Amino acid sequence: QVQLEESGGGLVQAGGSLRLSCVVTGGTFSLYNMVWFRQVPGKEREFVAAINRSGGTTGYHDSVKGRFTIARDNAKNTVYLQMYSLKPEDTAVYYCAADQHIYSSRWTTYDYWGQGTQVTVSS
Repeated sequence: QVQLEESGGGLVQAGGSLRLSCVVTGGTFSLYNMVWFRQVPGKEREFVAAINRSGGTTGYHDSVKGRFTIARDNAKNTVYLQMYSLKPEDTAVYYCAADQHIYSSRWTTYDYWGQGTQVTVSS
């Protein structure tokens, strides 16, 4: 059973930084495309950033370009989301997701999900 576990969320002031981590167990991490999504209560899950199996291709939602960076360390079975210049509108539960075959910004296409980590940005 493939399992994902996020960590690193917390409360920060606007303009601050956080680094989220997602550790993958139960599968071969290097075979999975990895994606970060976020969700606010009452809204659809929103694409944030993606990285392919090798790490050579990344993609970002326009709202986070220039502020967030996705990276992976295959030796540690971990994907990261480094967030700078955080804004109150970044407040959400952040989830990582994995799929061996799909590289997509649509959350419905991913097979494996973590439980999420809360990011709260105060104004």
